[in-house]
Amino acid sequence: MKYIFIASAVLALSCTKNKPVTENPQIIMEQQKNVDPIYQFKVKDITGGEFNLADLKGKKVLIVNTASKCGLTPQFEELEKLYQKYKDQNFVIIGFPTNDFMSQDPGTNEEIAEFCKLNYGVTFPMMSKIEVKGDAMEPLYQYLTQKSKNGLGDFVVEWNFQKFLINEEGKLAKVISPKVSPTDSEITNWIEGK
Repeated sequence: MKYIFIASAVLALSCTKNKPVTENPQIIMEQQKNVDPIYQFKVKDITGGEFNLADLKGKKVLIVNTASKCGLTPQFEELEKLYQKYKDQNFVIIGFPTNDFMSQDPGTNEEIAEFCKLNYGVTFPMMSKIEVKGDAMEPLYQYLTQKSKNGLGDFVVEWNFQKFLINEEGKLAKVISPKVSPTDSEITNWIEGK
C-alpha cells in the first residue's frame, strides 16, 4: 500500500511540471501534423481593436500573460529588451494582461497600457485583459494549454509571466516557467535557432 501511495504522488507531481511528453522534434512534428496553428485566432488589442494572429505568419512568437502588481512585474523590462533585440528578426512578443492570480492586475486596459509604457517603456503588442484559467479561459489559451488542440501537451498556466513559444509555422514549441527570465538562454537560443 505504501508503494502505491508513493507511486501515485510521483505521478501526480510529474503531471504538474508543464513538460511535453517528448522533446524529440521528429515526434513533436508528427504529433502536431494535423493541429491547426494559432493563425485561426483573433483577439482584441489593449485599445479594443482587432489583432489577427494570422498576421504573424512566418514569425516566432512569445505569448506571455502579464500583471502590473506582481513580484515578477519587472520582467516587463526584460521582455522589452528581448523584443528590441530580436523584433527585426521575425520575432514578436504578445502580452496578455490577466487578473487571474491574486488580483494582481485589477486596472482597466487604459490603466494597464499607461503603466506598461510609463514604467517599462513597453512597445511590444499588448492585448486586452483576458482570463487564462477557469471556465472563461480565452480560446487562445485553451489552445495553448490543451494537447488535443496544440499537439504538444497539456499545460497549466502556473502564474503571471508564463511564456508560450510559437514557431514560424504557428505551432506551440515550448512552455517556459514564469520564474524563467525572458532573456534566459533557453529563450534566446530558441529565437536564434540554436
